[in-house]
Amino acid sequence: MAVGLKKRRRIQLMALGGAMLVIATGIIGYAMRDGIEFFRSPSQIVDEPPGAGERFRLGGLVAEGSVVRGTDGVITFDITDGGATQAVVFEGIPPDLFREGQGVIASGAIENDTFIASEILAKHDENYMPKEVADALKEQGLYRPEGDEDPGS
Repeated sequence: MAVGLKKRRRIQLMALGGAMLVIATGIIGYAMRDGIEFFRSPSQIVDEPPGAGERFRLGGLVAEGSVVRGTDGVITFDITDGGATQAVVFEGIPPDLFREGQGVIASGAIENDTFIASEILAKHDENYMPKEVADALKEQGLYRPEGDEDPGS
C-alpha cells in the first residue's frame, strides 16, 4: 500500500506544479498586457481599424512633402506604405535621422483619425530598415534594398 501512496503523492505534486505554472503564466501575461505594442502599417489600419485608445507601433516611410514643423515643437507628417497614408502628430524632438523618404516607426494611438505619437524611431544607418517596415513595403512593391538601382532612372 505504501507504493500506491508514493504514486498518489507524486501525481499530486505534478498537478500542483502544473497549476502553479499556469497561474504564473497568467500573471505574467496580465502584467505585460499594457507593455505590448503590436506593429501595423497604414494599409493594415485601413483594413482593420484599431480600437479606441489602443496603443501600437505604426511603421512606413515619411511621405515626401508632408513634414510640417510648428513653432510650438509639434511636428505633423504622414507615414505611408504605398497603399495607404496615415497622418501623424508628434510633440518633441525627433531623431536626428528623421526626414522625408526615410523609414520610421512611431509608437502611440489614434485619436480622431490622427495618430498621436509619443515616440519616433528612425533608421540608424544606410543599411538598416526595421523588418516590419521592410515587409510592409515589400507587400506594396515599394521596398528596394540599398544599392538596388531603379531600372527607369
